[in-house]
This record gives sequence, C-alpha cells and structure tokens, in this order.
Amino acid sequence: MAQTDTTAETASCERIDGISSPALLENYDTFLLDMWGVMHNGSEPYSGVLQAVEEFKKAGKKMVILSNSSKRRENSEKMLVKLGFNPSDFDNIITSGDVSHSLLQNNADSLGCQNWDVLTNLINQKKQNVFVFGSGDEDEVYCTSAGWTLTSIEEADLILSRGTFTINDGTTIISKKENEAEYWKVMEESMVKAAQRKLPMLVSNPDKVRPDEGLPPMPGAIGDTYERFVWTTHCPPVADMTEEKAREYVKRIGKPFQEVYDIALGEGDRSRAIMIGDALETDVVGGSRAGVDSLWVVNDGIHGKDVDEKGADGVLDDFNGNEFTYAYGKKVTPRYLTDHFQW
Repeated sequence: MAQTDTTAETASCERIDGISSPALLENYDTFLLDMWGVMHNGSEPYSGVLQAVEEFKKAGKKMVILSNSSKRRENSEKMLVKLGFNPSDFDNIITSGDVSHSLLQNNADSLGCQNWDVLTNLINQKKQNVFVFGSGDEDEVYCTSAGWTLTSIEEADLILSRGTFTINDGTTIISKKENEAEYWKVMEESMVKAAQRKLPMLVSNPDKVRPDEGLPPMPGAIGDTYERFVWTTHCPPVADMTEEKAREYVKRIGKPFQEVYDIALGEGDRSRAIMIGDALETDVVGGSRAGVDSLWVVNDGIHGKDVDEKGADGVLDDFNGNEFTYAYGKKVTPRYLTDHFQW
C-alpha cells in the first residue's frame, strides 16, 4: 500500500539514515556509484555528496563510478572536476560510451567484459557502416575513431543509438531542435527500413528518460521502439519472431546490463559490493542482475517527485507491476534505501 510519509520504511528494504551507517561500512568494501541523480543534478553536486566521497576515501573504500553516459570517460572526468570532485578519488570511472566504443573496435575484452558476437562478425567481414541516432556532440568522430563509417540506413550494417537529438547518415544531419517534425518522420522511416533488414542496434546509453522536467526520452527508449518494430507487423512475416527473440537484435551497454558490472567487479567478491543509485530500472535492477546489493537513493534523482507523492513503497510497487522495464517482469527489491547520498 502506498504511503505519503516519505520517511516511512518500506516493507521490503531497510531504511538507513546516511551512508555512514554500520550496515554499509561494515558489510561492503566496493561502492558502485551512479552519477546523475545520486552525486549531482546535472549542474551542481547534491548537498553533502563531496563530504560523503571524502569519508569513503578515508575509510579505504573502493569507489567505482558507473555512468550510462554515451560519451567517453574523459567527458565524465571533466564533469566531475567542474562539479568540484577529484576524479582520482575514484578507483575507476566506467561510462557506457567508453565500453561501447571498445565494442565497436572488438576489444572490449581488454576492459574486462565480453565483445558482442554480432559486432565481431561484422568487423571480421569488414562491414563497418553505421547509421546514427546521435547526441549531436561529435557523433561522427566517435564512430570514425572506432573504425566505422557513417552511411544511409539502406547501406548500414549497424545502427548506433547514442542520443535523441540528431539523425546522422554521414551526409545529412537532421536536428530535432531545428525541425522536430522531420526528425520524427525520418526516425520512423529509418526504423521500418532497419527492421525489415533486421539490422542490429547498439545502444550506448540504456537510460529511457532523462531526469529533467518532463522526463524527455533517451537512447534506451529508441532501443525499446526498435525492438517493437522488429517483432511486430512492421516487418512481416512475424510468425517466427517473438519479443524475446527481437531483443537479440538490440545490444544495450550500461546499467542494468552485465558488461559494466563485469568491468567494475572482475573476479572480486560481489557479496562485499553494493550499487548506490536513484533509478530502479537501471541501478537497482542492475545490482540485482550483477548479484550485488543495492542502496536506493529516493529523494534525489528520477523518482524524487513520485516518492513525494506516493511514498517509496508506492513507487516500488508501481515499478514491480510494470512488465515493460528492464526487469522483464521480475520483481526487484533494494537491500537498503536512504533519502540522500550523505554521510
């Protein structure tokens, strides 16, 4: 039953008053940290976060940032510095964009995760033409530096979903900001053509919405839409196509999927690691999939407004009742919850 008292403890997980709780400090050595929604709001760090990082460092805890940003690690380092953090305080900074860039070169194993067989086969066959749903921020450089050439949807061997602002075929860039109607028209047409050809898609940011006003869509939403195009009547015949099989055509890199956790944790003891995040669909589901506990930060980030209205129980119940999430119908429960990432 939903509760409006946001200080009430959910029936399914333990509330802690701050990350100085013995429940965390005594039981965990490795802390996997989300950035946006836990450490900062996109423009400034949340109150107390800088101190929390410093205290973790003093306690000798291993801190690994897991960011679903579709950009390279260097961008996240610059963001941390801008916000007043010292990137060297963290044992590793892993971004979806960095891991995806390695997959595009077929060398993700050097980071500590598996390559995608689909990409391996394309690269071996020298089929490296890509059609890009982009961020508008160095999309072409991102691809060409990994050995890929931007091209039309008719000639593409792969679709890359790294943003929801532009569509780039190497010749023409369609901007949603400049012509939104054309952007959506070309996106749908491209999805249909790609689904008919059964092109694979690499999603370099699995987030479905951005934690801004109105929750605007993110690349993960493009991946979901493309899956539906692949297994619905947009690409007949569909007799041998199921929703589960359609997922094989879309590779998502980042939380809640395996690769970033494999890089972060390696062969370490996962019972001594904990994921700290604000998003149930990526952070908490990701922790569950990776075999680590999770701490759900409820008052900041993507669920903050809903928690104010429904309480943490209500938000968790709604999430677990939704079949269309990365949990794929499986119920998840964070081990702990707290209001803010504060000491």
